[in-house]
Amino acid sequence: MCTGPDVEPFFGSPLNTSTSTSTSTSTSTSTSTSPSLPRSTTSTSTSTSYSTSTSTSPSTSYSTSPSSLSSVSSNPPRHNGGRLFSPKSDRPSFKSNHVHSHSLSCDTSRNADGSTSTNTNTNTNDTTLPASSTSPSASPTTSTSTSTSPQSSLRSSISSIRPSIIPVPSTRKYRAQSSFSHDTRDSPTSSVRSGNMTFSMQTSSFSSSLPLPFSSKWSSPPSRSSTPLHRSGHPAASASVAVVDTNEQTPLHRVHCGGSVLAIAVSSDHIYAGTQGGDIMVFSLDTYDHVRDLKGHSGCILALVLSPDESLLVSSAGDAIINIWRTKTFENVHRIYSTFDIGDIFCVAYSSKLSSLYLGAQNTSIQWYDFRSTDKRPRASLKSHPSRRSHRFFDSLGPGGSATPQPPVDSSDVLESCHESQLVEIDPLNIVQYAHFGYVYCMLLLQSFTKEGEEILVSGGGDGSIKIWEIDSETSAIKPETSKSLTSGDSGVLCMATRDQFLYCGLTDGEISIWDLDGQALIRSIKGHQDDVLTMTVRDNCIWSGSASGYVRKWSQRFELLGRWKAHDGLILASDLKSVKGRDLYLSGGNDDCISVWDVSCHEDDFPSAYRTTEDELLSTLRKLVSYRTVANDPKFSEDCRQGASLLKSIFRQFGAQSFLIPTDNCNPIVFGRFTPPETPGVESNRQTILFYGHYDVISAGEGTANNQWITEPFEMTGMNSYLYGRGVSDNKGPVLAAIFAAGELAQNNQLSCNIIFLIEGEEEAGSRGFKEAVKKYKDFIGPIDWILLANSYWLDDEAPCVTYGLRGVVHASVEIQSDRPDLHSGVDGSRESREPVIDMVNLLAKLTSDGGKIMIPGFHEMVRAITPAEEAMYTEIENEFSARLFRGSIPSGRLKEHLMSRWRYPSLTIHRVNVSGPTNATIIPRSASAAISLRIVPDQKLSTVTENLTAFLYNQFSTFSSPNQLKISIDHVSEWWLGDPLNKAFKTLARVVEEVWEKKPLFIREGGSIPAVRFLEMEFGASAAHLPCGQASDAAHLDNERMRVANLYKSKTIMKKVFRELPLDDDEIGV
Repeated sequence: MCTGPDVEPFFGSPLNTSTSTSTSTSTSTSTSTSPSLPRSTTSTSTSTSYSTSTSTSPSTSYSTSPSSLSSVSSNPPRHNGGRLFSPKSDRPSFKSNHVHSHSLSCDTSRNADGSTSTNTNTNTNDTTLPASSTSPSASPTTSTSTSTSPQSSLRSSISSIRPSIIPVPSTRKYRAQSSFSHDTRDSPTSSVRSGNMTFSMQTSSFSSSLPLPFSSKWSSPPSRSSTPLHRSGHPAASASVAVVDTNEQTPLHRVHCGGSVLAIAVSSDHIYAGTQGGDIMVFSLDTYDHVRDLKGHSGCILALVLSPDESLLVSSAGDAIINIWRTKTFENVHRIYSTFDIGDIFCVAYSSKLSSLYLGAQNTSIQWYDFRSTDKRPRASLKSHPSRRSHRFFDSLGPGGSATPQPPVDSSDVLESCHESQLVEIDPLNIVQYAHFGYVYCMLLLQSFTKEGEEILVSGGGDGSIKIWEIDSETSAIKPETSKSLTSGDSGVLCMATRDQFLYCGLTDGEISIWDLDGQALIRSIKGHQDDVLTMTVRDNCIWSGSASGYVRKWSQRFELLGRWKAHDGLILASDLKSVKGRDLYLSGGNDDCISVWDVSCHEDDFPSAYRTTEDELLSTLRKLVSYRTVANDPKFSEDCRQGASLLKSIFRQFGAQSFLIPTDNCNPIVFGRFTPPETPGVESNRQTILFYGHYDVISAGEGTANNQWITEPFEMTGMNSYLYGRGVSDNKGPVLAAIFAAGELAQNNQLSCNIIFLIEGEEEAGSRGFKEAVKKYKDFIGPIDWILLANSYWLDDEAPCVTYGLRGVVHASVEIQSDRPDLHSGVDGSRESREPVIDMVNLLAKLTSDGGKIMIPGFHEMVRAITPAEEAMYTEIENEFSARLFRGSIPSGRLKEHLMSRWRYPSLTIHRVNVSGPTNATIIPRSASAAISLRIVPDQKLSTVTENLTAFLYNQFSTFSSPNQLKISIDHVSEWWLGDPLNKAFKTLARVVEEVWEKKPLFIREGGSIPAVRFLEMEFGASAAHLPCGQASDAAHLDNERMRVANLYKSKTIMKKVFRELPLDDDEIGV
């Protein structure tokens, strides 16, 4: 059970503080120690109150100069008007909150070291549980003793006499990131107060059940400190008792943005991310592809707002400019600015009903612009733009009456492409100065609760107040004289969200306040986080809050804690929530340069009765399939292979297909699936049958080896930068699931026009052991086949879609030479009379090729099929595709045809490795040497002939050595070549559909690799095969960091769905 907020300490090294506590009639002694002042001060309390003493040395302050902030991982981040990000900006500023006065009882005394000690007594009805408590007092009175250095005391004195309109820099420090430790609770007990009674409950057992914080592998984890920090401000109640969801949260996807993400907006199609560098990065919400960058600001983006119809995007930044963009064309429509120097624009709100824009600024003002009055305003000029103005201080005349020389205008200036017709200047009358006594951090437009059909503006500021402004529907002006102010103490209002008449505010120091705007009453204030609450998001009955510690918390409408997770390695600076295809997606951005996408939907179970066939379900199923280590060559993963096969069987059955596992002799089973369209009464059934072939086994990921370079966990699928990383996502689990989901959707929508058979084997990476025998045994059950489809290869590069019509075959052989003698010492037994096996092996392997690389096996090249004009035309099309770019960055188009032919249509020989017996030291004469070699064969080379000629050639050459050693040759694995007919119906259908989906004509290519089952299935069933490459050339199949682009996975499913539906039909039935 949860009775209070978790401890989310500040980052890095702890402040130089010491804290002690006491309860009831006990005596409390506190000691403050400073590195520069070793003496200590002591204070004693015998009251029945809770006493805390904290001393902070002035040495804990940090420099904010650029030289002292060289890295986000080792230095405190800067403030930018209250928004925190990594120290890359050249414009530091500080969060400010107005200092309020309160009715407090204070006693001040001077300590021996010259510092002052202040005892403050505050009477409250609620009790704020301090950050580190051992036994909270039952008394409603809290006593705090704080020892402060003279410098700190002077700063406080100056702050107290400043005019209220001047923001006071916060003294809170965010410390540097370093090592990492798990989150811990404040204390073994937490208390919840009700009236005059205090209930204490044990929380240590609950603490151990909390989910561990998420930490991405590609960025440094944050440090965690258990040092408690003193809190002040409005008393807040602890969070309500609730059962926390302990499931560890894993992001659906992460997108790296190259800088801190300070603002997020999400439409039905795109994710808009406002970055520290001033760019608005646009990503596809469907595939997470980077669509483009919107450049219109010279300062960091602080706010992004979409119009209700999502046709307009409004952005504000630290350059005092507001840009309005059309979301369909990404055109910059307006550039709005104020006639005053207002500093950073932290928040904006747009009313489509009034065609008006509102902004909250660093200079504490709220301003607005009514687009209905555009024609009445004089046309703005570039000379009045904020970036073109003269600064009263920096541009003032210096000694001798000369001004500081100005640098030339940067060629990349955002105004270079700006036309004066885009400029909009806010009327000086449309301004409410000093709308807050602090920065205006956030604002919302809501429907009025008293006047039907009208809107109100709600704003929150660093002064801790929330203001409600009535809006004149005729002029769009807000009315200061009728505004209402709500306040909950000194804590600045950093963010807001609303549901019905309830307003949820995220405050500094981790507080969350809930207001009833209709009754203008504070309903509740809780201590939701240990650090500043920087984002609030509301949907239905759930609330999400994000804090400066990087944690997100999910709350019920009664503010029961439902879940929490580590979302970012740093600060959470922005968030948004969007319902997409029945799922609630929570998006968060932080100063770890990432956008994270989380599924926060409520799922009843993992496999609902009506299996959803959306792309999200495809990703979810693929994630589960990748988690099984289906490595066929490793016996210790045999159970994973069985579980992976069972998962595929269950997916077939969820879609209503017939499915079972075909056993093989001591090998992984074959997953059989059959989709059959319903029978039509009175119509003879003579439907065609398509066989889809794939495999669910993978090669080893090389975990635990010295050369392992995975940036993610290989068997935990990770979405990153529009790609899915994990072993098997591309080869071949992703394409297999895409085909299953394509057939399943056709079956559920009653659109099947043929029978679709699936044979998914588990031994392809091991040479398809047992596959042929099992298929032959169950051939009658599998039934007659008309067409064969597979999807197990890749494009030529990352841009041009392809269709594969040919594969080379392969012969794998082992060659071993051994002597009758044991391993010997070269210094004792080495002589020119001895025939060493290694020397024989080197000489024998050298006979296989000429000095120019030609394979010397007699008759080997005579069987190679000559190139035809039709095939040569396909190579010409490939050359034309790469006429404007190098093939894989190194081969020009003029040499491309020869290069590809040598890889695809001509045979080759490879020596994979040579092994020797005995120890590996340099003095051993090995008794045996072995080598692994392979021959890639092409049409029309016969597999049996090549195998016989290779064996005969090696034996004949070895006999000429007159060596006493013995030669042994074994053929380990063979696979036939395959060459399809690009002019048959299957290839024509495939090429047409690929062009429709990718909107680009595919290239017809061949592959140098081999797939043993393809040619066997063609010959066994007398059917033609066609091959769809799903992945890109950079997918790194069989290598570290195997990946597949999300867009390729989705489009592959779409292509297969169309091919399954259209291949059995006549051309006139599909309108071709």
